[in-house]
Amino acid sequence: MPVKKGNVIDDYIDQSPEEHRKKLLQVRKTIKKHAPDSIEKISWGMPTFWQVENLIHFAAMKNHMGLYPGEDAVIAFTKRLTKDGYKFSKGAIQFPWAKPMPYELIAEITQYRVLQITKKKPKKAP
Repeated sequence: MPVKKGNVIDDYIDQSPEEHRKKLLQVRKTIKKHAPDSIEKISWGMPTFWQVENLIHFAAMKNHMGLYPGEDAVIAFTKRLTKDGYKFSKGAIQFPWAKPMPYELIAEITQYRVLQITKKKPKKAP
């Protein structure tokens, strides 16, 4: 769901279908809890958490919420994603709206990304 450049995550969630807003708000809260030093922004038309680089994105799709933690994170969690029956590809994971949102898994992926990027040299803030 594209949003106008400059909108914040609140605006993105407010524009999402009502039946998905509660889950999107909880995903946002989960990521922020585990990446407290991150900056919220919209990047590539999606809610994004930035810390040294784009840390993680999420987006509301018709049948799922997409989580975009990058290729390394997807590789690191491939066994669990496969075991839990989630669709994924290079850098992207699909969490169906019809299933409970795996907030604990999202927290673990976020923690993985924070550890990964804290080892990198800082870039200019957005």
